[in-house]
Amino acid sequence: MQGTEREEASRRRQDWAARYLRPREQRPATSARGVHHVALLSSDVERTVRFYQDVLEFPLTEMFENRDYGGSTHFFFDIGNGNALAFFDMPGLDLGPYREVLGGLHHIAISVRRDRWEELRASLDRAAVGYLEMNDTSLYFSDPDGARLELISDPLGEMYGMTVV
Repeated sequence: MQGTEREEASRRRQDWAARYLRPREQRPATSARGVHHVALLSSDVERTVRFYQDVLEFPLTEMFENRDYGGSTHFFFDIGNGNALAFFDMPGLDLGPYREVLGGLHHIAISVRRDRWEELRASLDRAAVGYLEMNDTSLYFSDPDGARLELISDPLGEMYGMTVV
């Protein structure tokens, strides 16, 4: 977006912020406890486990049958602070390749300490996983099924030096 179109987008954003964004001391407490898990699809359980556990160093924590689809595996990885990244395989269903759609997943941003961010970048290099590095804080890449991930070295609740939660 450039010129007038971008200026109009900025005006809309400022209007939304003025109408909906409350100062921290005026915000009500959230009704949520946190993200229990984010669920993605896997076309190959072993490949997914090797990628998330071996390359990204997210420990596999549990694996059982999906209650909603007999024969499907539901498995979980620890991504810190009591949060999990979960997967389903759906044997027998042709789900097709990953596609970004309106209302769908754009990417999952996972915060890692700066020293771990550097180590994980090296791990991605060793595994020949391509990535886009932005602002020396974010690595964007896709998992083996095309889901987009971001490793961000900003602390939880912060982005670009601003408190967002």
